[in-house]
Amino acid sequence: MDPSFIGLTRAWLESFVVAHDICPFAGRESRRDAIRYAVADATDLEGLLHELVAECRRLDAEPGIATTLLIAPAGMEDFDDYLDWLELAERLLEDLEYTGIYQLASFHPDYVFDGVEASDPANATNRSPYPMLHLLREAELERALASYPDPESIPERNMETLRAPGSEALAASRRVLARAGGAAQE
Repeated sequence: MDPSFIGLTRAWLESFVVAHDICPFAGRESRRDAIRYAVADATDLEGLLHELVAECRRLDAEPGIATTLLIAPAGMEDFDDYLDWLELAERLLEDLEYTGIYQLASFHPDYVFDGVEASDPANATNRSPYPMLHLLREAELERALASYPDPESIPERNMETLRAPGSEALAASRRVLARAGGAAQE
């Protein structure tokens, strides 16, 4: 495992996600050192699904880990391939009866929301240095959402922040993505 994958992912999390409050809950978990950064060795769909299951089992066994970022530096560079992985991963969690226990969030260097132009700055909310799946404990997420005023407004607030002229949040995202060689579209 190359520690630079973790280092750049950590830099993205701190300099973009936490610093610009993209996820208002990430800062707490980062400060508590409760985020696991796992770099997948697998480069194919089947292997990546096996690694996801292993990360679920690790979360089962280690309650001190709040959340896991499963980083896939090789094999999921194509966004459509990544979406296939995400779909199969969600089905796998259902099949393994992890529904209601774990939830997935998705990040990719070329992330594009459905129905949004690729050049829309709002896509930066889900653009990361490498393809990754974010495995969240659903109970912790529900607790965090319950204590946050108007959590439904988070996505819209992020879109407004990133679309604002001269957005420092967008610039921060582009800087870290450029370091990874990821999408840094205008």
